[in-house]
Amino acid sequence: MIYAFGNPVYDDIRTPRAHTEGRVLSGCSTNFALALARLGHKLTLVGSIGPDRGSEFREAMAKEGIESVLSESPETGGFKLHYYDNVGNRTLDLLGRASDIDFVPQGVANAEGVLIGPILGETSFDFIRKVRQVTKGVFMLDPQGVLRHENNGSIDHSKPAGIEEIIGLFDIVKPNELECKVLTGIDPRQDAAKAAKEIFSWGPKLVIITLAEQGAVVYDGETLTYIAAYPADCIDATGAGDTFAAGFMHAHLAGRTPEECAHWGTATASVMIEHVGPDFPLNGEIAAERAGTLTAGAAV
Repeated sequence: MIYAFGNPVYDDIRTPRAHTEGRVLSGCSTNFALALARLGHKLTLVGSIGPDRGSEFREAMAKEGIESVLSESPETGGFKLHYYDNVGNRTLDLLGRASDIDFVPQGVANAEGVLIGPILGETSFDFIRKVRQVTKGVFMLDPQGVLRHENNGSIDHSKPAGIEEIIGLFDIVKPNELECKVLTGIDPRQDAAKAAKEIFSWGPKLVIITLAEQGAVVYDGETLTYIAAYPADCIDATGAGDTFAAGFMHAHLAGRTPEECAHWGTATASVMIEHVGPDFPLNGEIAAERAGTLTAGAAV
């Protein structure tokens, strides 16, 4: 069993090529869980949700074979995302914020893997420490929601005090380029090696920096590997990093090398971004085929 901690959200998404009709299901932990379930894993998602969407969300998870452990919140989280190009640059405005997560299910102690994937600060540092003390599984952080804060309805990013210690608790840390720059002050498109080594110095075993159409870099303390992005037809970049994390975790649990895991990550993400919303047609065969083309020599 793999556990994903983070609140589900229902987002309004506008890209140069698509616009959702109303709010659609999303969220770091949710997209991660959906992708891993479609790759054949058992998942439990832990989060908070409002009464307006609770039944709908539980039904969506049950349809995918995903268990959900939810606390009720006064409202459901969500964002209005407006992409102004095809490589993921966007504005992010708040539509709702669900309550913080404050409980750790007993099964986490026996989990194969655990993702901490908050969307807007719902996993406090003390909560992350509590989960780390319990689990012996692969511990992975997507730091997007750790760095976000609300500013008059819009979302800003900043580096919280003590984040270095928290990142040091994880086996795998996966920031995107914006999050990397917030964490380190270094633009990874200019010097990915320096940025990855800075984050690695805080204590994680693996650092992954995703770079949209430029792919990703992976650093394990010895080797810095550059991974090309799978050449996808990007319609909506929402969830790309979440599903990259899922593909990476899938391959990591299978004992693959960091480079192979990153190939699986970018292959999995490529399926997500060719669609809008949670109904992306991912399965193990598609992901393996796309990852195989990268393994065969597309990496730079």
